[in-house]
Amino acid sequence: LTKMINSVMKQEVDEMKQEINKAENEVVNENAGIGMNGHILIRDKETGEELVNKRNAIHYGNMANIVANALNNQSQSYIHYMAFGNGGTSVDTAGKVIYKSPRVSESFEASADLYSRSYNKVISSAAADPTTDKIEVVAGSSFTDLKITCTLGYAEPSDQDLFDSSTTNEGSYVFDELALYSYPTDGSSITTSKMLTHVVFHPVQKSQNRIIEIIYTVRIQLS
Repeated sequence: LTKMINSVMKQEVDEMKQEINKAENEVVNENAGIGMNGHILIRDKETGEELVNKRNAIHYGNMANIVANALNNQSQSYIHYMAFGNGGTSVDTAGKVIYKSPRVSESFEASADLYSRSYNKVISSAAADPTTDKIEVVAGSSFTDLKITCTLGYAEPSDQDLFDSSTTNEGSYVFDELALYSYPTDGSSITTSKMLTHVVFHPVQKSQNRIIEIIYTVRIQLS
């Protein structure tokens, strides 16, 4: 009887050891992927007319750099500017609009920029008017959105045309590309900022006869 009990106990101990070894040998997945996607809505603020409504491209190399620095409590690691450009499209001889590819990469590129940046505005907490230019954090069930609002008033830019009557899609303020930029490393010039996103769209002219509002949403989700 004693031998039988000892045999059963030994078998149970061996099974417990096997379970422990199995648990120790299982690979624990400690890798979490961070996903980001963006969307922009450009509209006439007074009439509500939608001028652009599309998704954007994330510059993952530069965004990863900003996220890492933000987690390291680096004060310059946040979105600061919304920038506009007029080099994202061209028109062929048949009058067809040709769209260039967004200038994004999975590699870090400190010099990444719009094709032809012609205007920019502060949209962080340092904005001149935080009621019209701001960044809001909106928490969802499994994601968090950055809702970024930028408003170009009647007088912005100061040297714009009187009316949105361009027929050639040319001009510094006939915008066809847009991006978000980080806080500048020199504290004053966007040329020392990092471009974090880029979107190319059908040309939209900013002129003195209308107010344009841009609502830019960046969705962040871990998986």
